[in-house]
Amino acid sequence: MKKNILLLETIAPEAMEILEKATDVALHFGFDSKTIKEITDQNEIHGIITRGIGKVNEELMTACPKLEVAARCGVGLDNLDVKTASEKNIKIVNTPGANANTVAEHTIALMLILQRNMYTAINDVKSGNWAARATFKSDELNEKTIGIMGLGNIGLKVANIAQVLGMKVIYWSQNPKDVPYERVSQAEIFERSDVISLHLSLNPETEGIISAENLAKCKPTAIIINTARGQLVNKEAMVQALHANKLGGYGADVPTTPPPTKDDELTSHPKAIITAHVSSLTANTYKNMSITTANNVLSILRNHAIDSKFIFNLKDLKL
Repeated sequence: MKKNILLLETIAPEAMEILEKATDVALHFGFDSKTIKEITDQNEIHGIITRGIGKVNEELMTACPKLEVAARCGVGLDNLDVKTASEKNIKIVNTPGANANTVAEHTIALMLILQRNMYTAINDVKSGNWAARATFKSDELNEKTIGIMGLGNIGLKVANIAQVLGMKVIYWSQNPKDVPYERVSQAEIFERSDVISLHLSLNPETEGIISAENLAKCKPTAIIINTARGQLVNKEAMVQALHANKLGGYGADVPTTPPPTKDDELTSHPKAIITAHVSSLTANTYKNMSITTANNVLSILRNHAIDSKFIFNLKDLKL
């Protein structure tokens, strides 16, 4: 008997081809709540694949009593209820480390755009204002201090690139790392850094870590880059700091409260450069994450072993 896979979002064509060629599974596409209910009412779902929007919550898992695996083509698992899945002995699959290179590149790009004031410079030329060169102001990253909060796969890659650019690297992490960089206190990160780059997971201890209190410790020229989670930043405090010229700029690939409106105070602020969570959406990374996830889901449904690093809740499951 074929096993049923529910897709909550599109995935890379190469991964779809792998699933479509599998003769032992049937694919179902549920891109909205009404369709999902119709599918789960009529079929026993054994696997679910999503990306960053489609939610695998307790309600959906309850509607799929035969569910064996819920997988995300990506790293973060904010849209998957890991606790409920573990309690129900459902494997949660993701692709840790797969986006480290591309997110690190995006982080550096945001730093350069803000530090070099490139957004303004490009817009001046596009609007025909070549004379803006006479009053143009910017700076460089060379000889600046970057403070990295969270030195995992992405944070370490950012640190290595920053060092090549001539920056002094300091970091704050709950635990010391075997790296050639200085580990400092959280307060020192804010006080000493010209650029602060966030690479922390979101939890009760880190939520709102970019607070009014910590922003007050920053240099007025400091830049904060967030390619981790929007909720790490207190939005109101950030807007106030930018308005009061107590911060040099804010660059992010994540909104504080998705989705932002057109007149959102933060996304529309002239000192903020915010992209729509696209740092992992390079063709190569997207393809590789999708292919890895598709193959892992098929292996699990076929009772074949996969590398344990892809099973997020391995320690909680009785495998």
